Amino acid sequence: MAHCNTIFSQILKLISRHEFEALAKQHHSGRSFRTASRWSQFVSLSMAQLSGRNSLRDIIENLSAQTHRLYHLGSAKLSRSNLSRINEDKPYALYEALFAKLFQRCQGMVPGHKFRFNNPLYSLDASTIDLCLSVFPWAKFRATKGAIKLHVGLNHSGHLPEFATVTDGKVGDVTVARSIGFPKGSIVAIDRGYNDYSWYKQLTDNEIFFVTRLKSNAKIRVLECRPVLKSKGLISDETIEFTGFYTAKKCPIQLRRIGYRDPVTGKRYVFLTNNFKLAAKTIADIYKARWDVELFFKWIKQNLKIKAFIGTSKNAVMTQIWIALCMYLLLAFIKFQSKLNKSMQQILRLLQLNLFEKRDLMALLRGDPPTDQMEHSGQLVLL
Repeated sequence: MAHCNTIFSQILKLISRHEFEALAKQHHSGRSFRTASRWSQFVSLSMAQLSGRNSLRDIIENLSAQTHRLYHLGSAKLSRSNLSRINEDKPYALYEALFAKLFQRCQGMVPGHKFRFNNPLYSLDASTIDLCLSVFPWAKFRATKGAIKLHVGLNHSGHLPEFATVTDGKVGDVTVARSIGFPKGSIVAIDRGYNDYSWYKQLTDNEIFFVTRLKSNAKIRVLECRPVLKSKGLISDETIEFTGFYTAKKCPIQLRRIGYRDPVTGKRYVFLTNNFKLAAKTIADIYKARWDVELFFKWIKQNLKIKAFIGTSKNAVMTQIWIALCMYLLLAFIKFQSKLNKSMQQILRLLQLNLFEKRDLMALLRGDPPTDQMEHSGQLVLL
C-alpha cells in the first residue's frame, strides 16, 4: 500500500525548503535558536491561517493534537511563549521576501485577463485594517483610532496581488502608488482617491496607461469630439486639456474624457485616461473591472486572518499579514495547477476540513472518494 502524506504536508512541500532556509538566514537577527526555528513559526502560523485559528492558545493546542505528524512537516513543537517571542522579535521581512518568491513561481502559470488587448492590466487600491489604539499604540491613525493600510496592485491575469505593501494608516495612497514600478505598456485602473495630476504626467512619460474618474470640479478645455455608440451607454468621447492654473502646470498634456451611463442603474460616469487607442466602451469596462481589487480585499479579510491578531507588536502584526498573503498565493497556485472549476473559497474550505487527513491533494480537490491506494495523478510541485 502506497503511503500518502497529510494534505498540510503536501501544501508545505510546494515551498522549497532550501530557499526558505536561505531567506531565513538572510533575514535573521538576534540570538540563534535552540529548538525553535523560523520554519516552525511558518508551519504554526500557516496552519492557523488555513484552519482559522484565532489565538496563540488555539494554535498551540491544535498543533499539540498533531504532535505525531510535526516530524513529517519538519517542524518542532513550540510553546506559546516561544511562538509569541519569535513573532515579536524575528523580522517579518522573511515573509515579505517569501511572498515575492511565491509570486514569481505563480506568474508562469496564470491565465490571461478577460480583455482582448495584450497590455498587462492592474487595479490599484488600499484597504484600511482597523486596530485598537490602546492595544497597538504604534499604529496611531487618528486621535482615538489605530490603523494600518494594505496597498495592493492586483494583476488581472490570475487576480494575483503582484504589488503589495503594508504601511501606517496615515500614509497616502498616491505616495505608495508613486513608488510602484508598473511595467511599460501596462494599464492601471484607479479610483479618484489617487487623483494626482503630476502623477498622471509621470505615468504618461513612462508609457504607462491609466483609467480613472475625472473630478467634477476639474477645469478643462475640449479640443476634439469623437462619435460614440449611444446604444452601448456611451455619452461622449473627447480630447481635453486642463486649464486650471496649477493643474495645467502639473499635467500639461492632452487626455481623453469619456462619458458613460450605466444601463442598469442609470448612473453617469466620466472617465479620464491617457489611452487613445482602445475603444471607449473598453475604457469603461476596464474601470468596471477595478472592482476586482475590492473583491480581493473582501475575500482575504473574510477567509484569512488579517483582522484579529495574535500579537500586539508591529513585527507580529506584519508577520501575520505577510503569511496570510503567502497563503493566498499558495491557494492560487493550487487552483491554477489543478485546472479544476473550483473557486478559491471552495478550495480553502476543502483544505480546512481535511488539513491533517492522509489523502492525495489532487484527489481531494477532484472529489474522488477516499481510498487506501495512493492516487497516481502526481503531486503539485513548484518548478
